[in-house]
Amino acid sequence: MFISNPRSLGGKRIFKTRAPKHASGTRAPPPPFRTRPCCRGLPGGRDRPEAKPHPGESGRAEPHRAGPSRAGPHRAGLSRAEPGRGGAGMGRGAAAAPPRAAGSTARGPSSSSSSSRGGGGGSAMQQHFSLADCEVVGFDLDHTLCRYHLPQSERLIYDSFAQYLVTEKGYDKGLLTLTPESLDFCCKGLVLDLEDGNFLKLAEDGTVLRASHGTRSMTSEEILEIYGRREWKHFSAVSGMLSRSGKYYLYDNYFDLPGALLCARVVDSLDQHDGQKKYDFWKDMVAAIQHNYKITAFKEECGMYFPEVKNHPDKYLQRCPESVKKWLKQLKSAGKILLLITSSHSDYCRLLCEYIIGNDFEEYFDIVITNALKPGFFSHTPNQRPFRTLENDEEQEALLSLDKPGWYSQGNAIHLYELLKKMTGKLDPKVVYFGDSMHSDIFPAHHYSNWETVFILEELLGDKVMVPAETESEPLEKKGKYEGRQPKAPYPISKQWGSFFMDRLPGLENAEETLVRTWSCKCISTYSTIAIPSLESIAAMCLKTTSKLNVQEHLWYLTERGISCLFVLNADVHYYGC
Repeated sequence: MFISNPRSLGGKRIFKTRAPKHASGTRAPPPPFRTRPCCRGLPGGRDRPEAKPHPGESGRAEPHRAGPSRAGPHRAGLSRAEPGRGGAGMGRGAAAAPPRAAGSTARGPSSSSSSSRGGGGGSAMQQHFSLADCEVVGFDLDHTLCRYHLPQSERLIYDSFAQYLVTEKGYDKGLLTLTPESLDFCCKGLVLDLEDGNFLKLAEDGTVLRASHGTRSMTSEEILEIYGRREWKHFSAVSGMLSRSGKYYLYDNYFDLPGALLCARVVDSLDQHDGQKKYDFWKDMVAAIQHNYKITAFKEECGMYFPEVKNHPDKYLQRCPESVKKWLKQLKSAGKILLLITSSHSDYCRLLCEYIIGNDFEEYFDIVITNALKPGFFSHTPNQRPFRTLENDEEQEALLSLDKPGWYSQGNAIHLYELLKKMTGKLDPKVVYFGDSMHSDIFPAHHYSNWETVFILEELLGDKVMVPAETESEPLEKKGKYEGRQPKAPYPISKQWGSFFMDRLPGLENAEETLVRTWSCKCISTYSTIAIPSLESIAAMCLKTTSKLNVQEHLWYLTERGISCLFVLNADVHYYGC
């Protein structure tokens, strides 16, 4: 069942489903799944318990919480409070998912018909999923449609935060010095305990698998002494997707990760100079994020990030592969409605799309929504988050409803779905959404709107790096000095933190039966329909076939081409390995 690249796990105890070979040597599409459920597939797995109510949960959306939104330039409105994130409980101390926004039912936010995909994580999914069955196809922008040169972009993000802390808040100048090897610390799914300065990697039941104090890895003995084999104190909130808290911070995407390294180094510095036991640096980190990524930063040339990307887009951005562009055109020609929903503000979105796709990028989409402030886009009601029109990248008055396709700002999934019903002529149009953030894209689209979700997860590549030939849309001699190079991503698998998907219990590293899933892995099985490493992997397949493939055939195709991927059946993960 486990879903990481086999090489990263020593090839042990990984259940893989492969299609049998015909006499001709080619593999046939796989038969219906008969693999064991993933929660029973390995020792230590367990059935999902019934969700327990989260303390203090009410029939309303969670109140606003202090702290930044998901860090990164694509989360432009950092000064605006986002709602708490609710979700279905996973493992011990499970927290019940918060109620959907008013008017949401079944498949869409305001659909009146039932669906096999009722919400909340843990409800039965369809036996077959096909993109051909979806009338609407939506995309996130950053790290989904727009891919970055990670070594350069991550260093820029780190420098933009560190420069602010040093020059504006008086932190140690040593934070400005960074070696490439130190980026190995960065790993998605880590949780920072803001009081203790500890970073934690959690198992699906909330126990601590690995930990560090600052950048220093804790020994198994230290972990057992501090955390034992019990659920971490804030796990019920974390597992309920309440990632905004004054007690901890969850690192969920590539825009977050450089901040994790910086915070760890701040802890090291404070320990060295002040001997602190409790830490109060997070407010300064929030100020650094807001300084660089506030909505007006792009226009005002504020901070380091936006001016640098404006001046050197070829250094940080990858051109959209021709296969993806052809696939988008193919989808529109087939009558699909295409959405672009991003939390980037309109000016930054335009810069990215014009560079990666071209000046005609708006022709690829029926509806463009910027400054969507996800996950609030999915969880908020129309009164809380109305759509707004734009004039010269300035938001105008709120709209009472969404009446026609176009380019909008902010908004909510309920009004969007009403428009999609009109555009498709169906009472229950099926929507699939591609995104890279579990908290901003996958969880809320699944839970609040009951959309099918495709999780873009580069960790599926393991130690491989996929640089499609289609990115070379121009002769090499005509490219910018950065564009012809595709350096290896710095941390698809962290040596310090190990696999994104699974690990061994501390203190019992040599016992094979202690292999357990990470909490991040459990989130994938709960909220995503399918996970793939990039849009290229599915675009190439769709361009080569005109038949209506179900998901098993999709995965067979990808596996034959050396691409690992995931399929979710009845909330359990099945791995197609290379």
